Amino acid sequence: MDYLQFSLDAVDDGLATLEGLASTPKDRHARVMAEVKTVLDWAWRAFPDTHGPVDEGGQWQHDLLVTEEPGGWHTVVLTLTGTDEFIAAWHAAFG
Repeated sequence: MDYLQFSLDAVDDGLATLEGLASTPKDRHARVMAEVKTVLDWAWRAFPDTHGPVDEGGQWQHDLLVTEEPGGWHTVVLTLTGTDEFIAAWHAAFG
């Protein structure tokens, strides 16, 4: 990843949250969104039938927030919550 910076937060019950954050000028926003697409495409391929809340049988879920700031800057927050298996696979894929 060139733009999204991820941090890992542990959550109880074998879950963790990865939060990817990027804040860029408008001319780089498409590149950030391409990284978001890369991550989500990987997740859908690697865990195709397991998207959704863990208490409903899911292994991962996501949230995407995109805001435009004053001066044309764009902030993107991609949050992935997943099981230990999902998080380990994400680390193997993206380091």
